[in-house]
Amino acid sequence: MMKASALWPAGSSRGEAGASRDIAGIAVTDRSGVAVIAALADALAAGRTTRLAFLNAHCVNIARRDAAYKRALERFLVIPDGIGVDTAARMIYGKPFTENLNGTDFLPRLLASLDGRLRVALIGGAPGVAERAATRLAVEIPAHDYLVVSDGFFDRKACAGVLDHLALAKADIVLVAMGVPAQELFIADHLGERYGRLFVGVGALFDFLAGNVARAPLAIRRLRMEWAWRLALEPGRMWRRYILGNPLFLFGILRDRLRRERDDV
Repeated sequence: MMKASALWPAGSSRGEAGASRDIAGIAVTDRSGVAVIAALADALAAGRTTRLAFLNAHCVNIARRDAAYKRALERFLVIPDGIGVDTAARMIYGKPFTENLNGTDFLPRLLASLDGRLRVALIGGAPGVAERAATRLAVEIPAHDYLVVSDGFFDRKACAGVLDHLALAKADIVLVAMGVPAQELFIADHLGERYGRLFVGVGALFDFLAGNVARAPLAIRRLRMEWAWRLALEPGRMWRRYILGNPLFLFGILRDRLRRERDDV
């Protein structure tokens, strides 16, 4: 069952202004980036624990087969990321989300908008990647302090040490880059008020910031075809996600739409 975000009162699942929309049984916030940033800033100022996740077509496919991941997302503010979920919204509700909040662009926008000098901890990526990402963030958004806690290659035995290190960092915001669903499960299972106030699963953000993966040219991003750019750059790694995953995603959304229409009769 779709649950409303703790940041706002429960809204309609049918996509009225300010409400959440149900995409594959997941409550996805239908608000502007300005509104989301304002709500996150208020939660930080009030000391409330918030977990933030981005939902794209690939995430939906994973959630359909991974019940633990889908349950974990009930504890997150979930925001729409990518052309896939906008297509789903059009198919089911007749219009896209108020604003599509691509994570790679939204996180720097969020950090640049937050007042006060905050401590931002980074966990994840391959060895050395988080350090390069932190250096880039410090140059581009110098208003905050960036602290690397660990790469993403630690096992269950080492997890306690990572958490101890994070507790000592006294972070306000924790960015976790382990990929979906590992990062959301790590946040849901381990991160609470002892470790910070805002916890965000950021996917490949560290790789983009570190320069390991090139962003698509702006013209391609404006056409919302960055997925095709990534497929062209990394066909061996990305072909299953896009060549197989995109049709699977659309089929699932079409099935959801038909079920919804049947239930409304």
